[in-house]
Amino acid sequence: MSETAETPLNQEPNRELPPRIDIPEIKGEMVHLRPATIEDLPRLDELDAYYNASRITGKDAQAERAVAHAWVRRSVAWSQGLAASESGVGDPESRRTIAWAVLTDSDHDDDGRIDAETTDNVIGMVFLIDIDGWARSARIQVLLGKDYRGRGYSRDMMPRVMTYGFAPEPAGLGMHRIWVAVPEKNTRSLSVYQSLGFVQSGTSRDALWDAENGKYQDLIVLDTLFDEYDPIRSLDAFGMHVIEDNPGMREALAMREHSIAIQQNNRETSRETSGRSGDDTSDNDRLRDEAFARIGVELNGDDDDAAAHAADDKRETSPSAPSDTVEGDSTWPYGQSDRKPSKNAWWRNLGLSRKRDTEESR
Repeated sequence: MSETAETPLNQEPNRELPPRIDIPEIKGEMVHLRPATIEDLPRLDELDAYYNASRITGKDAQAERAVAHAWVRRSVAWSQGLAASESGVGDPESRRTIAWAVLTDSDHDDDGRIDAETTDNVIGMVFLIDIDGWARSARIQVLLGKDYRGRGYSRDMMPRVMTYGFAPEPAGLGMHRIWVAVPEKNTRSLSVYQSLGFVQSGTSRDALWDAENGKYQDLIVLDTLFDEYDPIRSLDAFGMHVIEDNPGMREALAMREHSIAIQQNNRETSRETSGRSGDDTSDNDRLRDEAFARIGVELNGDDDDAAAHAADDKRETSPSAPSDTVEGDSTWPYGQSDRKPSKNAWWRNLGLSRKRDTEESR
């Protein structure tokens, strides 16, 4: 991630953000991400990326454009080792930003041409903003061109960006919390975030103006914590493959293998004491996995048919950890205990000794 050394397991993490960051490239199945540049900003205008901004983020197009330009400039400044005050747009709280350009080389309309050929393959941006080193918190936001919305691109990129955000340093940012703020009428984004494991943590009443309907609307705040987020399950819910060399994924896989070994050991101990057969246990595991696959499709709803169909493909999303990964070196915190399938919130069982009120998010 940066020029800082890895934090020992028994030492309190440094709560100062590094003066410079190396923004990694991130690979997806449908898109790939690279650090955004100032030169990418005019492409957002060409993509009509600020179209219907009031519905998607609650801002008017002019305000949305202004913040996107500020985020990119702050990201570039951080990658160059400049202080927040030297970004050209300032940041009084010194909360850094990372901006990636979203690129695709696909021809989804089968016209024989790359979809985003005229914008050098750029179809939008994804941001980690308000990165607070002291609280270990960041906010995620996606900005896509008008013609590239609703195609499943967010479902491909967001779990991978969040994996990097939560992964321990130096593999990732080492965040404790990632959050979003979504207008109440943006039901599509709410569905995506909930499928990723975000839970509603608050509501800002009448915080936004709904120009389309001429009335105020609420701003919904959702978040997820580092010991609740499961990157493997998040990808599986959308029918996406794990890409092992993405930042933070090796740590996630190593911890998953460690957790699976614990589960297997617990099952063997249980069979020895209760006399249950191995076949019964295997059947239970199969039924549980099938239930989670169904949950992923149901949570997606009708917002993205392609992602829903992909979830039925029975893809392998939990390969073994790389042979050069040492489990003891990982500080990834989540566990993989046996879960009870829950259509409303399967991810809530991923926390380590953490209880959260789920009623208000249903």
